[in-house]
Amino acid sequence: MPDETPQTNGRSLHPDLLFVQNSMLDGLGQLADYFGFSKVMGQLYGALLLSPEPLSLDDLMDKLDISKASVSMNLRTLEHMGMVRQVWVRGGGGRRKYYEAETDFWQIISNILSGREMRDVDRALSVMEHDVERLSGGMNQMSAEDQNLAQLYLDRIAQIQSLFRFAQLIITSILSRAGELDLDDISKIEIG
Repeated sequence: MPDETPQTNGRSLHPDLLFVQNSMLDGLGQLADYFGFSKVMGQLYGALLLSPEPLSLDDLMDKLDISKASVSMNLRTLEHMGMVRQVWVRGGGGRRKYYEAETDFWQIISNILSGREMRDVDRALSVMEHDVERLSGGMNQMSAEDQNLAQLYLDRIAQIQSLFRFAQLIITSILSRAGELDLDDISKIEIG
């Protein structure tokens, strides 16, 4: 849970700023959890995103009231995903590591989609293809009843494969167009 102390950089925060900061940290934690990531990862990213300067492991540990091991482990994952980066801070102490959030959101989306999401879709399609081959190859040795069930399986797998291939198409399309889109323009679009 985010620290309730209304201070940042040694100064008191206005109650509205503190409220929004805590709300954002909680919301990003919930969003990360929803997408299958650690809630702490979302909170760490939020703390770095809302910070006007890079933060150290100790700063993040104090701000979020979590262990240094948890901060370190989750920051490594965020770094691997391209969501945060380690930076040098003048006068920041020799061995102390500082981090800042990546604010190019298209880059973050591209990293996540081309990494985990595309890999998962490809893996699922590969498993389904193997299952189709196995069923198709073994159907002639099945009873009529099992052949009917195997055909149902094949039909349903084909439907799921279509959905996953569509997901592949969407991901590939997003990745190919990501650099052309302007988030400021998109944020002004009202849907519904």
